[in-house]
Amino acid sequence: METYYNPDDLKKFGNISEFQKELADKFFSYYGAVFAEGALTAREKSLIALAVAHTVQCPYCIDAYTTDTLEKGCSEQEMMEAVHVAAAIRGGSSLVHGVQMMNKAKELSM
Repeated sequence: METYYNPDDLKKFGNISEFQKELADKFFSYYGAVFAEGALTAREKSLIALAVAHTVQCPYCIDAYTTDTLEKGCSEQEMMEAVHVAAAIRGGSSLVHGVQMMNKAKELSM
């Protein structure tokens, strides 16, 4: 079955430099620095990336960071908990914007 999302395209991510090498090189340098060990471990960063991947709904990132978190020793339970954290934040951010709607509705009702 063909879909717009082609899992094999993830392997081609490095090819983005074909059309703009200078900016791609800067991006990959930054990306590498972000995921290097620092105040957070590489494992913690991978779990964060997995959660964010679900929030932005990037199938390539979900595949990549599912693999990466498993390789870094994360359990399926930890991974799913990270996804639930992302879902709670995403849902909460939608709901808190309800305050804006409530303020506007009250303003218009006055």
